[in-house]
Amino acid sequence: MRPKVAIRREHGLKAQRAAALSIRLGLPLIDTPQADGPALMLEYRGGRLTLCDHRERRARPVFVDIEASIRRYPSLPAPKRGPFAQAIGRRTRTIIDATAGWGQDLGLLVAMGYRVTAVERSPVMAALLEDGLSRLAVNSDVRGPFELPRLVVADAIHYLSDLHEPPDCVYLDPMFPPKRKQSALARRRLRLLREVVGDDEDRRRLFTSARQAATKRVVVKRPDEAPPIADHPDETYAGKLVRYDVYMHGYRE
Repeated sequence: MRPKVAIRREHGLKAQRAAALSIRLGLPLIDTPQADGPALMLEYRGGRLTLCDHRERRARPVFVDIEASIRRYPSLPAPKRGPFAQAIGRRTRTIIDATAGWGQDLGLLVAMGYRVTAVERSPVMAALLEDGLSRLAVNSDVRGPFELPRLVVADAIHYLSDLHEPPDCVYLDPMFPPKRKQSALARRRLRLLREVVGDDEDRRRLFTSARQAATKRVVVKRPDEAPPIADHPDETYAGKLVRYDVYMHGYRE
């Protein structure tokens, strides 16, 4: 089966980085997209690792921008207000974001001062996350008393079942259809994520592993009209377009 993603062959100072990434991810290194080849390409643009969709002539490349989430707040740590923070809980200290994806919620958790481990099973998405975290680490414009997240490239189902230090909270944001009110960029991000990662058909197994791993709670992000991932959440906090279902410690079917 041909790969879904390729890496653009770079020149000059970026050539070595692109070649190393090709070897690490086991993806082809090509100059330009071919009709019978991958339409998605990892490319270094503007000092960032980006994902480009060459089926759309005017589509801008997308990248992990954790700094954007942190910049929303005038001071750090950010106040723990709103449905998301309420669901995570004031007594929570350590969190595993088991579906890190584009890192948008990861940035909010970092801004609020939690100690976060981000887990991503797709090597492509993990490479984009790693690039975003490396830029965050050296960005002098984004300062605060936060601890940089730890990134783990693994299937979260297996990772959660073999933890030496279980977290207070496991956060899950399984794949679901885009809302009609979302921006075009948000919809494109979700579509590209689905192409790279898949449909999270094992979300129920992931939820089971999360319930068994978390010492205090599991938080599941859901569309406002979708049923819970499991029956009887202990708490629910609703936002404008999504809600957060909270399952307290102690697994039950």
